[in-house]
Amino acid sequence: MCRLLLFALLNLLCAWGLAQGGQARGRLMAVGKPVPFANIILMGTHSGASSDLEGHFVISIPSHGQHMLRISAVGFIDKEFSLTMTIVPDKDLGSIELVPTSVDLGEVVVTGTMREMSRSDSPVPVEVITPALFRKNPSPALFDAVGMVNGVRPQINCSVCNTGDIHINGMEGPYTMVLIDGMPIVSGLSTVYGLSGIPTSLVERVEVVKGPGSSLYGSEAMGGLVNVITKDPALAHRAAVDLMATSWKEYNTDVGLHFGQKRVNALLGVSVFHYDDPRDENGDGFTDVTLQQRVSIFNKLSIRRPDRKVASIATRYVHEDRWGGEMNWTPAFAGGDSIYGESIATRRWELIGQYQLPVPGKIMAQFSANGHQQRSWYGTTPYNADQRVLFGQLFGVRRFGMRHDVLYGIAYRHTWYDDNTVGTSRSDESRIHNAPNVQPLPGFFLQDEWSITEMHKLLIGFRMDHDANHGLVQSPRVAYKWAPNGRWAVRANFGTGYRVVNLFTEEHAALTGARQVRIEGDLLPERSINGTLNVVRKWPGEKRYFGLDGSLFYTHFSNRILPDYSTDQDLIIYRNLDGYGVSRGASVNMEARVGKPLRLLAGATWMQVFTAQEGLRSDVYFAPTWSGTFSTSFQLSAKWSTDLTGQWYGPMRLPVQPNDFRPERSPTYALLNLQVTHKFNAQFEFYGGVKNLLDFVPADPLMRPFDPFDRQAGDAASNPNGYTFDTSYMYAPLQGARGFLGLRWVL
Repeated sequence: MCRLLLFALLNLLCAWGLAQGGQARGRLMAVGKPVPFANIILMGTHSGASSDLEGHFVISIPSHGQHMLRISAVGFIDKEFSLTMTIVPDKDLGSIELVPTSVDLGEVVVTGTMREMSRSDSPVPVEVITPALFRKNPSPALFDAVGMVNGVRPQINCSVCNTGDIHINGMEGPYTMVLIDGMPIVSGLSTVYGLSGIPTSLVERVEVVKGPGSSLYGSEAMGGLVNVITKDPALAHRAAVDLMATSWKEYNTDVGLHFGQKRVNALLGVSVFHYDDPRDENGDGFTDVTLQQRVSIFNKLSIRRPDRKVASIATRYVHEDRWGGEMNWTPAFAGGDSIYGESIATRRWELIGQYQLPVPGKIMAQFSANGHQQRSWYGTTPYNADQRVLFGQLFGVRRFGMRHDVLYGIAYRHTWYDDNTVGTSRSDESRIHNAPNVQPLPGFFLQDEWSITEMHKLLIGFRMDHDANHGLVQSPRVAYKWAPNGRWAVRANFGTGYRVVNLFTEEHAALTGARQVRIEGDLLPERSINGTLNVVRKWPGEKRYFGLDGSLFYTHFSNRILPDYSTDQDLIIYRNLDGYGVSRGASVNMEARVGKPLRLLAGATWMQVFTAQEGLRSDVYFAPTWSGTFSTSFQLSAKWSTDLTGQWYGPMRLPVQPNDFRPERSPTYALLNLQVTHKFNAQFEFYGGVKNLLDFVPADPLMRPFDPFDRQAGDAASNPNGYTFDTSYMYAPLQGARGFLGLRWVL
């Protein structure tokens, strides 16, 4: 009888234990990083849980036996697996690996805060271009590739020499800072050369931040940042080759080679561009595109240290010769007044390095140096410039408590600049002396990133620089991020920017071939105050994805320096604005994936960029009211795919002469590109297509191309309006539709 009672009691306890169940715990990881805010559901029940910031989760299991768990997280493929609960009340599932979807929402970015973090975690909005997007519209230079970012526009400033710069939200090139691997190239002459000649096969990604970044990066980061992140040599392909040719007889070769041992890895890249076929499709007697010979050599060396601290050094050399002008011009006519031409010879070197100090915590020493030599002729006007820039900074990152990540550092920049213009000369009673421009700029910065809760993050930053001419310049900023879950994120940013002006850069000198430059008064540093509101909403899924990213931006400028073309058609007059400038607008980006074959990317920006002075408002040149980008990719089969990409631009103000017969506003136009790719295997693919599918080219880019030296400009009978030769009426490339073919091979 006692045995029966004992047996019944044991059965009752077992049944009670089976009914009670227990808990299952684990940690969600992806590519070595935790996955926060994931949903864990016990299928067939109402039991569920979410992972914390470190990816940990605990879920209640109501009963023992066999169960099915489903894990879903934004940006990752849903995961299902069976779970067997025994009489043991708790079960440790260990680390569970999730696989990212093709829509990668977890890119690591550094530009917004100067420290590595997930793009979705960054309180500062950062837009990322990956090599996958480069390949949809192949280009011989990153200068053209960054045009795929909504609100970023590569601008050709001269229809003869094809000098260009990068405009962000309508702001001119000198307001854009270019970085390589997070290191400022910090050179007024580098806006275009910083993005030319870098083989795209060596680029890991390009990060773009719109709006002032002076609180971290100092002067020149007033309109935005473009940060080119190169590949880690240890992770690069053993070899990568990209060959492309166009129907205009343009030839481009990019070669990347990886040499490595256990402790030392090197990445060598060589880029060669050749175009030597003068064309005049619009019949104005001038070359439509400059003839170019460019060679760029890039080498990056990384050292694997026993303590895993960072140590790398990179060098780059760019050798470029280009010219444009009348079709019968040759370099032998440079500087002469018989046949008009503009020629630019550039020699540029760069050195970039970083070293993590062998001390507790993370303290980084970074340095860069570059030298830029330019020898140019704009008709009979020479422009010879030399610039050397040294930059160094020491910064550290330290965590206080569990929620404060503090970044602190000191920086020093030394700029030496000399040219053959009045900008680098001084006169006394007896003679004119050459006086190179020397600008030392020491500073320090401090930033606190405070994770108030899992949903709220606050960033407070401050920078102070000392300019020899203008004293202390302060640049504070505040950023706030609210993310209730992985599908919503709201970011609000407020900051200031400044720019110590180096007026005579190539983008300004490109216009002086036909006009003289005059400076009125002492040019004070420009200042700006910026506010941005960014909202992100995502609808993820395993087979479908849809995301929206919208922003409102407003920037107010004081001491703005603008070129005055209208006072005198023979002059460009620079002065500080006695008033204010404004750049304001809204942008929206859309990303959609429908099944595996179809992916859509599109963006549109509306903006107003103007100056106000004495009650009069004037739109800034080359700032379109509307603009947009789009990319459509369709996977036809396992080996065939097609891409349609493009940019469209609304009307923008153009520099015209008095009584100019050309319109002051450009027409609305689009630049479309079509590409078809055939992948033979994982190593080899072939591609081809058509650029500028609609064959759009601007009309009348040159004023009086038949009289480039203005010999008959004063003849009232043949020139009653007094027009003069001018090259600045340029808002779109002069190349029409052209085919291209290429191949890529990786090992």
